[in-house]
Amino acid sequence: MKAYINKPVGFLLLLALLAGVSGCGRGNQIIIGAQTYTEAKIIATMYQILIEEQTNLRVRTMPDLASSPVIINAMKNNDVQMATLYTGEIFNNHFPVQEGRGREQVLQQAKDGFDEYFNFKWFDPYGFENTYAFTVRQAEAEKYQLEQISDLHDVASTMRLGVDMSWLERSEDGYRAFSEQYGIQFGETFPMEIGLVYEAVAHNNVDIVLAYSTDPRLKEFNLTTLKDDKQFFPPYDASPVIKKEVLEQHPELNEIIEQLVGKIDGETMTSLNYEVDINKRSEKAVAREFLKEIGLLK
Repeated sequence: MKAYINKPVGFLLLLALLAGVSGCGRGNQIIIGAQTYTEAKIIATMYQILIEEQTNLRVRTMPDLASSPVIINAMKNNDVQMATLYTGEIFNNHFPVQEGRGREQVLQQAKDGFDEYFNFKWFDPYGFENTYAFTVRQAEAEKYQLEQISDLHDVASTMRLGVDMSWLERSEDGYRAFSEQYGIQFGETFPMEIGLVYEAVAHNNVDIVLAYSTDPRLKEFNLTTLKDDKQFFPPYDASPVIKKEVLEQHPELNEIIEQLVGKIDGETMTSLNYEVDINKRSEKAVAREFLKEIGLLK
């Protein structure tokens, strides 16, 4: 999964974190892991609130784990019992997968694969995904009538692309493969850290950037994302995932987890991220406010 906040946890620090909770998450305590990106931490806090409000279980969140594979390993070792994961994670060699990037197909493979190989229950998505998204200034979108990536075909050769270096260099899902699928070549490319692309396009240093679809800076700088109409990027729909043995011990969690399924679309998640990252509010305050708005808290 692609994170818009780059705060990797060092290997030794991670070991220390996991060692500190080894043996926890059993009995009446659940540990919810979260990656470094804000949305995962907000949702972990939502579930902490809901589970503690509706059961006698105690819930602890473990934020800032370096990546989704780290989360998966922690769940496998029972150091973490629950997390938010993204359907595109199936392409990271956890188990054999079939070709094809249709949203339903990828979701079903995530459900089946993580059930068979990890004994995890993968729920239906919340309603948003966090994936790569080509992004332009709103004025440029209106000027060239840009709504989807294919609309760039006649203007891309005049545009400056700001993008992180790793995407330029990747073979199967990077720039070369993208150009072959869409028949698009940009006039110039400017490699940069992913966190810099938003200001770069907003301040007209480049014309288009490859961003992350729920990053709050899209809202901060009033940027427009273009639809991936040829489905080049795999879907990264976010879903709650939990160890099945925990559900066997606490079947009441099924209904609680379902309460957020289908309730958070991309615009909503971006706005929640905005409240934390831009307006500097706490994850707990934002989580509790949202749960009240959708009628899950009084």
